[in-house]
Amino acid sequence: MSISIFKQALLVLSHESRSRTPQRVNTWFKWLAPGLSVKRWLLLSAGGVLITSLGLAIWTKLTPINRLIQFLIDILEKITIIVPSYISGPIVVIGGVLLILWGHTRSLGAITEVLNPAGDEELIDMLLAHRRLNRGPKIVAIGGGTGLSTLLRGLKTYSANITAIVTVADDGGSSGRLRRENGVLPPGDIRNCLAALADEEKLLTELFQYRFHAGDGLTGHSFGNLFLTAMSDITGDLERAIAASSKVLAIRGRVLPATLSDVRLWAELSDGRRIEGESNITKANGNIVKIGCIPENSPALPKALQAIEEADYIIVGPGSLYTSVIPNLLVPEIREAIAKREVPRIYVCNIMTQPGETQGYTVSDHIRAIDNACGGKQLFNAVLMQRKTPSANALTRYALENSHPVFLDREAVVLLGRRIVLANVMDEDKNTALLRHNSQRLARVLLRWYSRAQS
Repeated sequence: MSISIFKQALLVLSHESRSRTPQRVNTWFKWLAPGLSVKRWLLLSAGGVLITSLGLAIWTKLTPINRLIQFLIDILEKITIIVPSYISGPIVVIGGVLLILWGHTRSLGAITEVLNPAGDEELIDMLLAHRRLNRGPKIVAIGGGTGLSTLLRGLKTYSANITAIVTVADDGGSSGRLRRENGVLPPGDIRNCLAALADEEKLLTELFQYRFHAGDGLTGHSFGNLFLTAMSDITGDLERAIAASSKVLAIRGRVLPATLSDVRLWAELSDGRRIEGESNITKANGNIVKIGCIPENSPALPKALQAIEEADYIIVGPGSLYTSVIPNLLVPEIREAIAKREVPRIYVCNIMTQPGETQGYTVSDHIRAIDNACGGKQLFNAVLMQRKTPSANALTRYALENSHPVFLDREAVVLLGRRIVLANVMDEDKNTALLRHNSQRLARVLLRWYSRAQS
């Protein structure tokens, strides 16, 4: 019921948008419409340019300069007779320059008021930031869950050329319900990444992340999940739905699913059990010895492959090893495309082990798990690890959940042919002792390493 309401609303909006598509000629005529507060100041600037030119003509005694404007010539000649040229010339020049500055200031002010209604940033700063971000490296970030969205939130301050490749294997929570009831690909991880890349649209981001707490059939669903599900049904697939949502949120970069196939994870545990379903793997609380997906050879999204082929920098993780990071690499074309690239590639290892997935794992164990899932291919040449140990309070809190810091076994990592990047990229909540990667510090370290790797 809730999905159909969203579909009807979006269909109406899309119909209105098509019927009001302006032609190129109409767009030009819009600039002549009254009330824009732009034309008058542009005309004032043009007048200032003209007066400045005339002032220079007076100053250099080149009058008359144009017989077609005889009236102005006569005035200029009288001015030069009454007031010496070395006085009248500079005065007119100064007046013209002031008019130019005034007109340009008001023109830019009118444009800035439209582009930045809040007025918290100058237009020149916006233009410089836009230029800097669009000159940033082409980054491909691969993963899912909260780890990838945390990374993206920091990366977007350094580059607008970001492509997030996200897993579509999620089958729990709101995403799982929509997947079972509507037959759509799970939108949850994609929604988180879109919100993370949103360009300072706080209200829209909060709306996209809003989760319903009441209502028949709505409880537990997020608005963003319902929106993406409705858009998928209207546009025909999740890729087009993401593109439409990206425009609404004005995101920096883009978010792409690794595949449009209905992928389902499976895992074999050390006790012989075979578990199917992403949400069931962690709940099984066993030691994973092998992981795969159904169908086995899902085709990759062509745009995802293109992004990898054009990337300057590839980042894998952070996120749940077996249920967020590896599922993307189970798509054969994705891992093969990454393996072919010679650009800097780095894996961001988790800070803590995860019960049900990586209990007792070291850094080298994380690397081996990825290598094994990729058929022995080495998809990255460096690994980023947290340097500082969490506080005793945090260690105690996580120990109660059978979670511990991921141990850095240096020799084993070096033998696996990976460079080690150590940095303090952790945030610790003093009240809850919750540990997370710090978006800005993580992005800053990753970009610094990329710069060094390029040199």
